[in-house]
Amino acid sequence: MLDGQAPMEAQHAEEGPGSKIFRAELGDLQRPILQAGRWCSVRRCSAVLGVLGLLAGVGVGSWLLVLYLWPAASQPTPGTLPDEMTLSCSGASSEEALLPSLPKTVSFRTSSEGFLLEVQVKARPDWLLVCHEGWSLALGVRICRSLGHLRLTYHKAVNLSDIKLNSSQGFAQLFPRLGGSQEEVWQPRNSCASGQVVSLKCSACGARPLASRIVGGQAVAPGRWPWQASVMLGFRHACGGSVLAPHWVVTAAHCIHSFRLSRLSSWRVHAGLVSHSNVKPHQGVMVERIIPHPFYSAQNHDYDVALLRLQTPLDFSDTVGAVCLPSEELRFPRGSQCWVSGWGHTDPSHTHSSDMLQDTVVPLLSTQLCNSSCVYAGALTPRMLCAGYLDGRADACQGDSGGPLVCPDGDTWHLVGVVSWGRGCAEPNHPGVYANVAEFLDWIYDTAQVH
Repeated sequence: MLDGQAPMEAQHAEEGPGSKIFRAELGDLQRPILQAGRWCSVRRCSAVLGVLGLLAGVGVGSWLLVLYLWPAASQPTPGTLPDEMTLSCSGASSEEALLPSLPKTVSFRTSSEGFLLEVQVKARPDWLLVCHEGWSLALGVRICRSLGHLRLTYHKAVNLSDIKLNSSQGFAQLFPRLGGSQEEVWQPRNSCASGQVVSLKCSACGARPLASRIVGGQAVAPGRWPWQASVMLGFRHACGGSVLAPHWVVTAAHCIHSFRLSRLSSWRVHAGLVSHSNVKPHQGVMVERIIPHPFYSAQNHDYDVALLRLQTPLDFSDTVGAVCLPSEELRFPRGSQCWVSGWGHTDPSHTHSSDMLQDTVVPLLSTQLCNSSCVYAGALTPRMLCAGYLDGRADACQGDSGGPLVCPDGDTWHLVGVVSWGRGCAEPNHPGVYANVAEFLDWIYDTAQVH
């Protein structure tokens, strides 16, 4: 990760909200005592002051007991989510993460045989084949994107007479209607008037054909993370990256920004790589175009994503493949167990990267927790997310920047974050901060389509 941190962190570290609250409480206690001395007699005032002093002593003693005993009594039990550990922090709350997610209105999937498109409307539990009436290329592109695929590979009409159907199989027909809800658009049917249904295939992603730790991590076997890329400047590993398609790799914008004066011909991308010691001169794929997000800020690392267009396509295999983008069908809640991988430092005190690819599991944390006063004090923007441990047991580090934070949905893996920044490596109360890929989907799709 980056060595630096947002400037506001130092300001909050010097004077936190806690000291201000404590001073206000002392002022409130003193004012009634000072006012009492103006109207009472000396003897009566002495008695009153004595009683008040006794009460104040009891109050302060009770307050000290709470102050010192509360942390010990509130230590988390095994399995407690990190949000619940720091609810005393200003701005931290578990309410955000505990809100129930809204039910999906419409879901899509394709069958393993023939890639027949199926839709599930909220009001019905069964999956319905999609009639070809009302179908269009634009709709196919939109559905593939909603499932996390970069592009549509092909779509066609299939005759019902050519496929085997269950007697109870239902169908759905598309009825475009301005202002109508998705339930109104997809209407269940007992049959298709055209006698045809839709076959849809999206670009392959998120699979690990050879699926069999980064600070606190372990070495990785070939093919474990087939989308992991090493972005190299000359013969030196600069950053990590994630393969989205044969011609496309996503990385962090700050990686490119740091070397923006370098010649384009000096950049190469290596995929399917586990050990850098095996890299030979002139290996890897040359970069044809570097496209950082136009809103990237070097000051706070907002919009920290960039796309690399490769001169020649990567050869997909069991050890090289694409990761899926976040799906509209699924949002991963806090506590989800995700994985980060890279060739960065394996010890915060080391100054060199790891030769072997490392990975480690990290839970997603709520942005509300990470923006609380005892973590990053508001430094995270809506384009960022947080993952890791508040006790600092495992984290990404220098050299991992631009690499993937991936979360599984069954056997399919989605790119949820891009390693961006953090305070140190594996420091307590400073988990890793990632670019939130879900916030950049339109930009990624539009950029890949234009180029």
